[in-house]
Amino acid sequence: LAEQYPKYGCPTLHDMLVIEGEVVNKKRTYRIYREEELQVRTKKRNKITRPRVPMLVPDAVNQRWSIDFVSDQLANGRRFRVLNVVDDFSREYVLKVVDFSISGQRVARELKRISRKLPKTIVCDNGPEFTSKAMYFWAKKAGVKLHFIQPGKPTQNAFVESFNGKMREYCLDLHWFASIEDARSTIDDWQRHYNHVRPHRSLGRKPPAVFAKEVA
Repeated sequence: LAEQYPKYGCPTLHDMLVIEGEVVNKKRTYRIYREEELQVRTKKRNKITRPRVPMLVPDAVNQRWSIDFVSDQLANGRRFRVLNVVDDFSREYVLKVVDFSISGQRVARELKRISRKLPKTIVCDNGPEFTSKAMYFWAKKAGVKLHFIQPGKPTQNAFVESFNGKMREYCLDLHWFASIEDARSTIDDWQRHYNHVRPHRSLGRKPPAVFAKEVA
């Protein structure tokens, strides 16, 4: 009910549960409400309302993806960003976008271009690119749920955070990029290496693409 009616507080949710014959004790409802951290902010919010549901561990390819940004700089000091999309089950490096500026519209456009099956859920932080109207309408049309982590808790997006660390250590920190084209080319090569060559310990020491093919 909290997911279906995200603006309803505990009293309203309790009344609905009573009508449905699910619960009678108001204290029990409130205890569960607090334990599940379903409290509604009383302060007016300008951002899109997010579902307040716990996140389960995926058990299949394309069930849940994680998305996040990393940044680096060219040899001349100009900074650029990399949008990373990872499959939480197979650990595949699904998508990368390398550019100086990446807006919410760009993120939605790049996701729309993906040819493979879209996931049921995409986990992301509360950055303006992911909370944009473009992302909201893309997700609604594509039938994808955007699961926003709590502010200041990157561990709730652990899969892509771990991937970003590997990317920085094994790719970004090892190269000087002469231009944005050079950065794109280098990251393209690393994406192929990561997906098809580099063994992953949590996948039985198999590369992500190999593992995904075996379990498909």
